[in-house]
Amino acid sequence: MTPPTPLPQVRTRGDKRSLEFQPGMIQSEMRLSRPDELVLSYARAMMCFVLFHPRPEHIVMVGLGGGSLAKFCYRYLPHSRITVLELSADVIALREQFAIPRDNARFRVIEADAARHMRQLRGSVDVLLVDGFDAAGLPPELGSAAFYADCRRALRPGGVLVANMFSYDPNYGAMLRRLRQAFQGRICWFRGIAGNNRILFAVKGGAPSPALAMQQKVARSHGLALPLLNKLLAHWTVFKLRWNAGRGA
Repeated sequence: MTPPTPLPQVRTRGDKRSLEFQPGMIQSEMRLSRPDELVLSYARAMMCFVLFHPRPEHIVMVGLGGGSLAKFCYRYLPHSRITVLELSADVIALREQFAIPRDNARFRVIEADAARHMRQLRGSVDVLLVDGFDAAGLPPELGSAAFYADCRRALRPGGVLVANMFSYDPNYGAMLRRLRQAFQGRICWFRGIAGNNRILFAVKGGAPSPALAMQQKVARSHGLALPLLNKLLAHWTVFKLRWNAGRGA
């Protein structure tokens, strides 16, 4: 008999509110005083997609969690339309506790199995963020060859897939090979940018593009010379987006 899936738990400690499937296993974290801020390093690292694709028209996210990436993109990429695919109705039910915007013309949360829904998005996505963890980790369906092939088809030429994985996941090597094969080797990562989180960037080819040029550049040396510099790059990328939004750029 399959054990029941743990319900997501909301914990508030001082100015921080977290989403956890098990006590101490933080999936997402928010500052109550600054709900749009990116608290966790892996989220800042995933935002480095703007180095590849600065003004995406359509961003699709796999996994809502506490909505950190969704809120940040909604506020600081005002020209982007955002679609979030979330399998768990229990997670979606917590959106108000994490100050996640209501659905509108630019922002929509869909209760859906991303592995199935991805097939409907052919050639309509500029940036695809895959961060669909549950209590057991990354579901096998979101690391399969079929899913990565569907992701590639969902992207427009020059589109970018950003996948969050754990470097210690026993399936990491196999998922990396599948991703590399699906995107014909056009993948890269910034060494040490988010600790045990390995943030992989894959670019759809088809024609020369700024994203493809950046992928080739990053792939040569895994970003900057030192892991600390890559972490600072992620901070700088987030800071610059906030600064530009404040100036109305």
